[in-house]
Amino acid sequence: MDKDFCKILVSEEETKEICKRLGEQISKDYAGKKLYLVSVLKGAVVFMADLMRNITCDCEIDFMAVSSYSGTKTTGVVKFKKDLDIDPDGKDILIVEDILDSGVTLSYLKNVLLQRNANSIKVCAFLDKPTNHKADITADYVGKVVPDEFVVGYGLDYDEKYRNLPYVAVLAPEVYGGK
Repeated sequence: MDKDFCKILVSEEETKEICKRLGEQISKDYAGKKLYLVSVLKGAVVFMADLMRNITCDCEIDFMAVSSYSGTKTTGVVKFKKDLDIDPDGKDILIVEDILDSGVTLSYLKNVLLQRNANSIKVCAFLDKPTNHKADITADYVGKVVPDEFVVGYGLDYDEKYRNLPYVAVLAPEVYGGK
C-alpha cells in the first residue's frame, strides 16, 4: 500500500495532538452548554470518535450523510443520503467534518440547519484546504491547513479505500489518474 502514497502529511501522533487541542478548545467554548456533535458521514466518523473523547462538556452525537462529489471532483450539487435523528431546533450544533475542501457541502449543511432554527452552528474541520474553497464558508475550529493535494487516511478515502489508515497521506497521482 505504501507505493500508493507520495508522503505522510499528518502522522498518527499529530492526529492525536490535533484532537486533544481541538477538544480542549471546544470544551472551553461550550462549558455549561449541551453540545450536539454532527458528523458528516462517512469521512468524519474517525475524527469525531477521537475528538469527542477529548471533549469534557455535555454532548450528544448524530450523523448526516451528504455528498457533492463524484469520484475526485465536486459536482456542485449536494445530495442528502441520511438526515439527522434529532431536531436541531434550539440546539448548539458543531458540524464535524473530515476536510473543508470546496466548502459546497458544508455551506449547504449549515444553511439547512439554520433554516431548522438551530441555536448556533459552528464547524470543526480536521483538515482545511483554503486554496480550494468554492463556497463562502470557514471552519471555526481547524485541525490543520493542508495544500491542495489528494489526501487519504484517517477517514478520508479514494473509492472507499484507505479510510482505516491511522495517518493522512498524499495519494500518488497514478493511483487516481491525476497529474
